[in-house]
Amino acid sequence: MNNQFKRPITEEAEEEPPVPEEQVETRVPAKQGSATVFFRKLFVEGVVSKEAATDMLPYLIFLCVLGMIYIANSHMAMKNIRNIDQLNKEVKELSWEYKSLKSDLMFKSKMTEVAKKVDTLGIKELIEPPKKIVVNNNEH
Repeated sequence: MNNQFKRPITEEAEEEPPVPEEQVETRVPAKQGSATVFFRKLFVEGVVSKEAATDMLPYLIFLCVLGMIYIANSHMAMKNIRNIDQLNKEVKELSWEYKSLKSDLMFKSKMTEVAKKVDTLGIKELIEPPKKIVVNNNEH
């Protein structure tokens, strides 16, 4: 059994396959940007001609305008959502203020609280029930 990977040095020098010469690619150097070269190949030599590009121009402008309208609509919707959230917060705060003022009014309108406030003015609470004044029609 021979090991094929292990060869004498003399055999390697004799059996060396000839190295193929590298093929040199002939490229046209891009004097301008690569994007310019791409578009030149696309429109002049390739798929889309100048006439087809100019025919598609109104459609492309329409798509651009449509995109701008879509973006503006999105911004307006976000602005409205922020405004609605702010108004909801304001309504909640006003509701809390209304409820607290209403409870304060209910507390201050109790008979005992009114009596305490009026006592400083020298007015006292009636102990007797009020008397009804009856006026006859003939007395006038």
